[in-house]
Amino acid sequence: MQDQIFIGSGGESYDAPQGLMLKYANRHGLIAGATGTGKTVTLQIIAEGLSAAGVPVFLADVKGDLSGLAAAGSPDSKLHQAFTDRAATIGFSDYRYESFPVTFWDLLGEQGHPVRTTVAEMGPLLLARLMELTEAQEGVLNIAFRLSDEQGLPLLDLKDLQALLVWVGENRADLSLRYRNVSPASIGAIQRRLLVLENQGGARLFGEPALELADLMRADADGRGRINILAADGLMDSPRLYATFLLWLLSELFEELPEVGDPDKPKLVFFFDEAHLLFDDAPKALVDKVEQVARLIRSKGVGVYFVTQNPADVPESVLGQLGNRVQHALRAFTARDRKALKLAAETYRENPRFDTADAIREIGVGEAVTSMLMEKGVPGVVERTLIRPPSSQLGPIDDTQRGQVVAASPVAGKYETLLDRQSAHEILAQRAGIAAREAERAEADEEMQAEQREYRSARRYSGTKVLRTASTRRAR
Repeated sequence: MQDQIFIGSGGESYDAPQGLMLKYANRHGLIAGATGTGKTVTLQIIAEGLSAAGVPVFLADVKGDLSGLAAAGSPDSKLHQAFTDRAATIGFSDYRYESFPVTFWDLLGEQGHPVRTTVAEMGPLLLARLMELTEAQEGVLNIAFRLSDEQGLPLLDLKDLQALLVWVGENRADLSLRYRNVSPASIGAIQRRLLVLENQGGARLFGEPALELADLMRADADGRGRINILAADGLMDSPRLYATFLLWLLSELFEELPEVGDPDKPKLVFFFDEAHLLFDDAPKALVDKVEQVARLIRSKGVGVYFVTQNPADVPESVLGQLGNRVQHALRAFTARDRKALKLAAETYRENPRFDTADAIREIGVGEAVTSMLMEKGVPGVVERTLIRPPSSQLGPIDDTQRGQVVAASPVAGKYETLLDRQSAHEILAQRAGIAAREAERAEADEEMQAEQREYRSARRYSGTKVLRTASTRRAR
């Protein structure tokens, strides 16, 4: 199974291996199931398999559990016997404990290397989504980005955007003639939303040095793909920031990576955990962008896997592009749950041995119904599958271990020091300083000219008085 990643075994006697074919791993996938049914472990074992095959991985650690990928499992673990029994049951003869090459990242710069982008790279569409702007406010933001290009004002961090908005406000009368109504209310609303974004930690996301995508696509000395883990437990307090950042990262991969056609294995596999956060209340333009990226990014050699509680969390236009599926248990307590369960079952290729909907409802923890793409990209028949145990540590590593991994990282020291080169904030400050000095000079010149006029007037008055005095004396 060198061309596949072993996920588990199905069949009546668990003698039917279920695997993710590497040449179809860039055709995207879905890992779904209710809380506590084993989604995180499935994500972990797929990440292990991809890394072992030389494929870099990017994933978000929402619950703080996945840092264990950096450490090998232990025979002293409480689950050791259960793991070895499961491996024997499913015929996983190669099962062993091992660690994997991991790079830790953190938007807040606390649990890993800082991750930054620039305001310009984020763009007005995603930034408007991040700040929950109205259509009118998004229009003003687009004007600001246009002016940034026209005026040579680089937008690197939030203070650059704040300075540019102030300039737009000061010149809104002229700008309204060109771009129609640029209202002070819209400018003020954007400025207030920027303050909220700063309070949510967004200011740390924007700046330089910006993330280089090549640093997410590294391999270690043994040829294993590095597993990039974004610390996202703190980001759950700012779910829109989390979702927007991951969508930005996907968009950057889509725009910057070259076309590779159908590679033997992906260049990168991207896991989008808590995928519902991306689509909740998303405007159509944003959903269209996600659909476009999902449809076209596979040709760049990138696979995208959405991890969520219910397949219904993902729009049908995106769901239809997810060829590799692992469905853990869904509970059907309400009419809405039963409808979602039925819809989930209908997306699978039927297996005559069992009813898919019943299987999804009945399977236990560590079990799933799976359907992977087969030869020629044909969806496999759905199968009840016992998921293989992880080789790396189940659960998080401690802070000391994390610090050691960060210190030994190939990008250690590259992103830690914040750069602040000349950009919109500094340029506009310089322009304002020059304008202020010119105004002072103009005012001083005007005062001097006024004094000179007063002096000349006084002299003329004084000369007239002298002449009049002389004339008076002659008359006498």
